[in-house]
Formats: sequence, C-alpha cells, structure tokens
Amino acid sequence: MRLPTWLAQHLAALRALLVFTALLGLAYPLALVAVGRIPGLADKADGSLVTSGGQTVGSTLLGQSFTDADGNPVPRYFQSRPSAAGDGYDPTATSASNLGPEDIVDTHATEPAESTPSLLTQVCQRSKAVGELNGVDGRRPYCTPDGVGAVLAVFRRDGLTGPVVRVISVNQVAPATPFLAAYQGVPVELARPGVDYIADGGLVTPIRGDAPAAPAVPADAVTASASGLDPHISPAYARIQVARVARERGADPAAVRRLVAEHTTGRALGFMGSPGVNVLNLNLALDREFPAP
Repeated sequence: MRLPTWLAQHLAALRALLVFTALLGLAYPLALVAVGRIPGLADKADGSLVTSGGQTVGSTLLGQSFTDADGNPVPRYFQSRPSAAGDGYDPTATSASNLGPEDIVDTHATEPAESTPSLLTQVCQRSKAVGELNGVDGRRPYCTPDGVGAVLAVFRRDGLTGPVVRVISVNQVAPATPFLAAYQGVPVELARPGVDYIADGGLVTPIRGDAPAAPAVPADAVTASASGLDPHISPAYARIQVARVARERGADPAAVRRLVAEHTTGRALGFMGSPGVNVLNLNLALDREFPAP
C-alpha cells in the first residue's frame, strides 16, 4: 500500500531528524569529549586550571585582578591590564568597552552616579594611578594633571569663526582647577553638570599638553583587551612594576626581572601577536621564591 505523499514526506523528515540528532547531538559531542581526554589535551579541555597548595587559583587562559577587598592593587603582586568584562575578568560577560578614539568628552550628570567618563578620561585616570603606584611618570598627551581628558569646548563669536568668546574645560567640574588658566586670552571655566556644551555649539578642542611623546606607562596598562579576559601584560608593563614588587617582597630587583623573563612568551609562530607575560603564573612564582614578609 502506497502512503499518501504528505505522510511519506513527514516520515522522511522524521527519519532525517533522528539521524542528524544521533550524529550531531550525540556522536559528535561525545567524539569531541573523547578527543579532549587525550593526554596532552586534557588540561586544555579542562580550562588550563592552575592550582597552588592544593587549591585552584585560576586559569592560564583567563586574566584576573590582584586587588584587595576595596579594589585597590596589592603592591606585592604584578597587576593585570584593565578589564571591561562585567566587574572585571568575568568570563560570563566577556566584552570590550565599545568606546572609540573619538570618545573624549565626559558626561556630567546632575547625579554623580549617572555620570559617564569618556575613553580618554578612563585612560588618563588609569595612567595617573599606574604612575603613582609604580613611581613612574604617569603623564600622557591630552590628559590633565588631575587625570581627565584635556578637552575644551571653545565658543566663537560667529560659530566656527571669529574671536573666542567663551571656553569650557568640559571634563572638569568643581572643585577642580582648570588645567589651563586661559585659552587665546579668554579665561577657562569649569563644566557644570547636566550641560551639553557641544550641543550648545562649543567646538571640541583637545589640548596636547607637555607630556612626553612616548609615555612611561604603556598602552596595555590603560586599555582593556577586546575580550576583557587577557591573562597577559606586555613586557614593558611588567618592567615598570619590577621595582615596586621587589621592594614589597624584600627581593633583589634583578631576581624579579629574571622571573619576568622566564614567564615571557614570544610571538605565536614567531611572527603573530606580541610577546606577553602571564601575570598569574608570574605571581605564583613570586610567592614560591619570595614569600611576602
């Protein structure tokens, strides 16, 4: 007896569903699990977890913060780069800040908790803090001495042309001191919360300042990675932390530099990416060789 066409089509679809469910829903996942159990791959499949004293302390593939309960850096440890993943290095919220190089004007709301710092101000704040922590020059171009973006809203008499009639330091609010006393002879004012000076016709004018062209604080110390989970820092960022870590642990700086070199990896395949220092592995090595007093 020949089945009706509609029923034959439904049975064929059901058979295909069962076959592909068995192949892709069972056989394929189980095959990948079996491959992950192969010696040499098992550790990576489990997340490359790192243990110390019998306890899991992290993963070589995921960054983490080395801060105290208040979020302040612990001086005896090398510090990781910033993270925009959740509250920091949250693997369930991996992300970048999605802020670009033109994000240079802060949003000052009447409620301080609703204010939003620009990418430029975030970089300036981080550079200042890293410089103070490690005893190096934290100045950067286009940053004010108090650690915000050095940006003016310049108002001219005829809009885009004519003499300057008013100047606002858009990223500074009271009780700050304007980073410039005057611009083209016009006194610089502080911004007022809730006012959009750019929408009001102010011309965005970044001021470079006198910071060195090559800042002492490297870029990875002030910017997050695309994933927010990068476990590495650059050798340059590690170098500026050596003196602090050695002092806090009562160690010879040369010995700390040796550990940094031992935990520095080269470019992938010799030409891709940049050398990096795994912060977790380096800090564990420090704890073994130079326990904190």
